[in-house]
Amino acid sequence: MTRTTMVAGNWKMHKTAAETRRFIIEFKNRLLAIDSRAEIVVCPPFVSLATAVDAARGTPIGVGAQNAFWEDSGAYTGEISPAMLEALGVGYVIIGHSERRTIFGETDEDVNRKLLHVLSRDLTPIVCLGESLDEREGGRTEAVVTRQVGAALEGVAPDHAARLVIAYEPIWAIGTGQTASSEMANDVHALIRRGLAAIFGGASADRIRILYGGSVKPANAESLMAEPDIDGVLVGGASLEAESLAAIVRCAP
Repeated sequence: MTRTTMVAGNWKMHKTAAETRRFIIEFKNRLLAIDSRAEIVVCPPFVSLATAVDAARGTPIGVGAQNAFWEDSGAYTGEISPAMLEALGVGYVIIGHSERRTIFGETDEDVNRKLLHVLSRDLTPIVCLGESLDEREGGRTEAVVTRQVGAALEGVAPDHAARLVIAYEPIWAIGTGQTASSEMANDVHALIRRGLAAIFGGASADRIRILYGGSVKPANAESLMAEPDIDGVLVGGASLEAESLAAIVRCAP
Protein backbone atom coordinates (compact mmCIF):
# COMPACT_ATOMS: atom_id res chain seq x y z
CA MET A 1 0.00 0.00 0.00
CA THR A 2 1.45 3.36 -1.05
CA ARG A 3 0.48 6.24 1.20
CA THR A 4 1.19 9.86 0.27
CA THR A 5 3.77 11.29 2.65
CA MET A 6 2.62 14.32 4.64
CA VAL A 7 4.82 17.07 6.06
CA ALA A 8 2.82 19.29 8.43
CA GLY A 9 4.17 22.27 10.35
CA ASN A 10 2.58 23.21 13.67
CA TRP A 11 3.55 26.80 14.43
CA LYS A 12 1.88 26.85 17.85
CA MET A 13 1.71 30.44 19.21
CA HIS A 14 4.15 31.97 16.72
CA LYS A 15 3.92 34.43 13.80
CA THR A 16 1.68 37.39 13.16
CA ALA A 17 -0.36 37.62 9.97
CA ALA A 18 2.36 39.70 8.30
CA GLU A 19 5.04 37.19 9.33
CA THR A 20 2.85 34.37 8.03
CA ARG A 21 2.57 36.00 4.60
CA ARG A 22 6.33 36.52 4.41
CA PHE A 23 6.95 32.91 5.41
CA ILE A 24 4.64 31.45 2.78
CA ILE A 25 6.09 33.62 0.02
CA GLU A 26 9.60 32.45 0.89
CA PHE A 27 8.54 28.85 1.44
CA LYS A 28 6.67 28.50 -1.86
CA ASN A 29 9.70 29.90 -3.68
CA ARG A 30 11.92 27.32 -2.01
CA LEU A 31 9.49 24.56 -2.98
CA LEU A 32 10.00 25.42 -6.66
CA ALA A 33 13.45 23.84 -6.44
CA ILE A 34 12.18 20.65 -4.77
CA ASP A 35 10.73 17.69 -6.65
CA SER A 36 8.45 16.21 -4.00
CA ARG A 37 5.15 14.32 -4.02
CA ALA A 38 4.56 15.07 -0.34
CA GLU A 39 1.35 16.66 0.90
CA ILE A 40 2.45 19.87 2.63
CA VAL A 41 0.51 21.64 5.39
CA VAL A 42 1.25 24.64 7.59
CA CYS A 43 -0.81 25.30 10.74
CA PRO A 44 -0.57 28.93 11.90
CA PRO A 45 -2.42 30.50 14.85
CA PHE A 46 -6.11 31.27 14.29
CA VAL A 47 -5.48 34.99 13.69
CA SER A 48 -3.19 34.19 10.74
CA LEU A 49 -5.31 31.54 9.03
CA ALA A 50 -7.04 33.88 6.57
CA THR A 51 -3.70 35.37 5.54
CA ALA A 52 -2.21 31.90 5.14
CA VAL A 53 -5.10 30.70 2.96
CA ASP A 54 -4.78 33.76 0.75
CA ALA A 55 -0.99 33.57 0.46
CA ALA A 56 -1.00 29.82 -0.24
CA ARG A 57 -3.67 29.96 -2.96
CA GLY A 58 -2.42 28.31 -6.16
CA THR A 59 0.52 26.64 -4.38
CA PRO A 60 1.01 23.07 -3.10
CA ILE A 61 0.78 24.38 0.48
CA GLY A 62 -2.30 23.38 2.46
CA VAL A 63 -3.43 25.31 5.53
CA GLY A 64 -4.52 23.76 8.81
CA ALA A 65 -5.81 25.00 12.16
CA GLN A 66 -4.31 23.97 15.48
CA ASN A 67 -7.62 23.19 17.18
CA ALA A 68 -11.40 23.21 16.69
CA PHE A 69 -14.49 22.92 18.87
CA TRP A 70 -17.22 20.27 18.70
CA GLU A 71 -20.10 22.60 17.77
CA ASP A 72 -20.71 24.80 14.74
CA SER A 73 -21.89 27.77 16.81
CA GLY A 74 -23.04 28.72 20.29
CA ALA A 75 -22.08 30.39 23.56
CA TYR A 76 -18.51 29.08 23.65
CA THR A 77 -16.34 32.11 24.26
CA GLY A 78 -12.94 31.85 22.64
CA GLU A 79 -13.68 28.72 20.60
CA ILE A 80 -13.55 28.27 16.81
CA SER A 81 -15.86 25.87 15.00
CA PRO A 82 -15.08 23.47 12.15
CA ALA A 83 -17.74 25.26 10.09
CA MET A 84 -15.88 28.56 10.49
CA LEU A 85 -12.62 26.93 9.43
CA GLU A 86 -14.19 25.31 6.39
CA ALA A 87 -15.76 28.62 5.32
CA LEU A 88 -12.34 30.27 5.61
CA GLY A 89 -10.80 27.76 3.21
CA VAL A 90 -8.84 25.82 5.81
CA GLY A 91 -8.38 22.15 4.87
CA TYR A 92 -6.87 20.51 7.97
CA VAL A 93 -7.27 20.55 11.75
CA ILE A 94 -4.90 19.30 14.45
CA ILE A 95 -6.87 17.62 17.24
CA GLY A 96 -5.63 16.52 20.67
CA HIS A 97 -2.09 17.86 20.53
CA SER A 98 -0.22 16.97 23.72
CA GLU A 99 -0.06 20.63 24.74
CA ARG A 100 -3.85 20.83 24.50
CA ARG A 101 -4.07 17.72 26.68
CA THR A 102 -1.43 18.61 29.28
CA ILE A 103 -1.79 22.41 29.53
CA PHE A 104 -5.50 22.84 28.82
CA GLY A 105 -6.80 19.58 30.24
CA GLU A 106 -8.32 18.08 27.10
CA THR A 107 -9.46 14.52 27.68
CA ASP A 108 -9.79 11.52 25.38
CA GLU A 109 -13.52 12.25 25.33
CA ASP A 110 -12.89 15.84 24.21
CA VAL A 111 -10.65 14.63 21.41
CA ASN A 112 -13.31 12.19 20.26
CA ARG A 113 -16.07 14.82 20.27
CA LYS A 114 -13.91 17.19 18.26
CA LEU A 115 -12.93 14.49 15.77
CA LEU A 116 -16.51 13.41 15.13
CA HIS A 117 -17.54 16.99 14.44
CA VAL A 118 -14.54 17.74 12.22
CA LEU A 119 -15.39 14.66 10.16
CA SER A 120 -18.85 16.12 9.55
CA ARG A 121 -17.17 18.95 7.61
CA ASP A 122 -14.86 18.95 4.60
CA LEU A 123 -11.73 18.92 6.75
CA THR A 124 -8.85 16.48 7.25
CA PRO A 125 -8.24 15.78 10.96
CA ILE A 126 -4.71 15.22 12.26
CA VAL A 127 -5.33 13.34 15.51
CA CYS A 128 -2.46 13.44 17.99
CA LEU A 129 -1.60 10.89 20.64
CA GLY A 130 1.41 9.76 22.61
CA GLU A 131 2.76 8.82 26.03
CA SER A 132 4.52 10.85 28.71
CA LEU A 133 8.02 10.15 30.02
CA ASP A 134 6.61 8.55 33.18
CA GLU A 135 4.36 6.30 31.10
CA ARG A 136 7.24 5.25 28.83
CA GLU A 137 9.62 4.60 31.72
CA GLY A 138 6.84 2.67 33.46
CA GLY A 139 6.45 0.36 30.47
CA ARG A 140 2.96 1.66 29.72
CA THR A 141 3.49 2.97 26.17
CA GLU A 142 1.49 0.18 24.54
CA ALA A 143 -1.41 0.47 26.98
CA VAL A 144 -1.58 4.27 26.78
CA VAL A 145 -1.35 4.48 22.99
CA THR A 146 -3.85 1.66 22.48
CA ARG A 147 -6.30 3.39 24.83
CA GLN A 148 -5.90 6.72 23.07
CA VAL A 149 -6.49 5.20 19.63
CA GLY A 150 -9.68 3.45 20.75
CA ALA A 151 -11.01 6.48 22.64
CA ALA A 152 -10.28 8.99 19.88
CA LEU A 153 -11.91 6.87 17.17
CA GLU A 154 -15.00 5.79 19.11
CA GLY A 155 -17.99 6.09 16.80
CA VAL A 156 -16.02 7.02 13.67
CA ALA A 157 -17.77 5.54 10.64
CA PRO A 158 -15.69 3.11 8.56
CA ASP A 159 -16.23 5.22 5.44
CA HIS A 160 -14.46 8.11 7.19
CA ALA A 161 -11.35 6.07 7.96
CA ALA A 162 -9.51 7.07 4.80
CA ARG A 163 -9.75 10.76 5.78
CA LEU A 164 -7.96 10.23 9.08
CA VAL A 165 -4.38 11.23 9.75
CA ILE A 166 -2.85 10.08 13.05
CA ALA A 167 0.18 11.78 14.58
CA TYR A 168 2.23 9.89 17.15
CA GLU A 169 3.99 12.48 19.28
CA PRO A 170 5.70 11.10 22.37
CA ILE A 171 5.25 13.87 24.92
CA TRP A 172 8.75 13.34 26.29
CA ALA A 173 10.22 14.24 22.88
CA ILE A 174 8.30 17.46 22.21
CA GLY A 175 10.39 20.59 22.55
CA THR A 176 13.01 18.73 24.58
CA GLY A 177 15.51 17.99 21.83
CA GLN A 178 15.03 14.28 22.54
CA THR A 179 13.76 12.17 19.68
CA ALA A 180 12.66 8.57 19.53
CA SER A 181 14.98 6.56 17.30
CA SER A 182 13.52 5.79 13.88
CA GLU A 183 13.13 2.14 14.84
CA MET A 184 11.52 2.98 18.18
CA ALA A 185 9.06 5.35 16.54
CA ASN A 186 8.21 2.82 13.82
CA ASP A 187 7.45 0.18 16.45
CA VAL A 188 4.80 2.45 17.99
CA HIS A 189 3.45 3.35 14.55
CA ALA A 190 3.07 -0.36 13.81
CA LEU A 191 1.22 -0.74 17.13
CA ILE A 192 -1.11 2.11 16.14
CA ARG A 193 -1.75 0.54 12.76
CA ARG A 194 -2.69 -2.74 14.44
CA GLY A 195 -5.14 -0.78 16.58
CA LEU A 196 -6.59 0.85 13.46
CA ALA A 197 -6.93 -2.56 11.83
CA ALA A 198 -8.85 -3.85 14.86
CA ILE A 199 -11.31 -0.96 14.46
CA PHE A 200 -11.61 -0.56 10.69
CA GLY A 201 -10.07 -3.71 9.20
CA GLY A 202 -6.65 -4.24 7.69
CA ALA A 203 -7.34 -2.73 4.27
CA SER A 204 -8.61 0.54 5.74
CA ALA A 205 -5.80 0.68 8.29
CA ASP A 206 -3.27 0.39 5.49
CA ARG A 207 -4.65 3.57 3.92
CA ILE A 208 -4.43 5.72 7.06
CA ARG A 209 -1.33 7.86 7.36
CA ILE A 210 0.54 7.94 10.67
CA LEU A 211 2.91 10.87 11.18
CA TYR A 212 5.71 11.18 13.71
CA GLY A 213 6.02 14.35 15.80
CA GLY A 214 8.64 15.07 18.42
CA SER A 215 11.69 17.28 17.81
CA VAL A 216 11.66 16.57 14.07
CA LYS A 217 14.35 18.48 12.20
CA PRO A 218 16.18 18.22 8.86
CA ALA A 219 18.90 16.07 10.46
CA ASN A 220 16.52 13.24 11.45
CA ALA A 221 13.59 13.63 9.05
CA GLU A 222 14.97 11.39 6.33
CA SER A 223 15.66 8.43 8.61
CA LEU A 224 12.24 8.76 10.25
CA MET A 225 10.34 8.87 6.96
CA ALA A 226 12.31 5.92 5.59
CA GLU A 227 10.57 3.61 8.09
CA PRO A 228 7.70 1.56 6.62
CA ASP A 229 4.98 2.72 9.04
CA ILE A 230 6.03 6.38 9.31
CA ASP A 231 4.08 8.25 6.65
CA GLY A 232 5.37 11.74 7.31
CA VAL A 233 6.10 14.16 10.11
CA LEU A 234 4.37 16.75 12.27
CA VAL A 235 7.03 19.41 12.75
CA GLY A 236 7.16 21.96 15.56
CA GLY A 237 10.04 24.41 15.96
CA ALA A 238 11.76 23.44 12.72
CA SER A 239 8.66 24.50 10.77
CA LEU A 240 9.04 28.14 11.79
CA GLU A 241 11.82 28.78 9.27
CA ALA A 242 11.09 28.34 5.57
CA GLU A 243 14.58 26.97 4.94
CA SER A 244 14.35 24.20 7.52
CA LEU A 245 10.79 23.18 6.60
CA ALA A 246 11.78 23.05 2.93
CA ALA A 247 14.75 20.87 3.87
CA ILE A 248 12.37 18.46 5.62
CA VAL A 249 10.10 18.37 2.56
CA ARG A 250 13.17 17.51 0.50
CA CYS A 251 13.67 14.44 2.71
CA ALA A 252 10.16 13.11 2.05
CA PRO A 253 10.00 9.97 -0.11
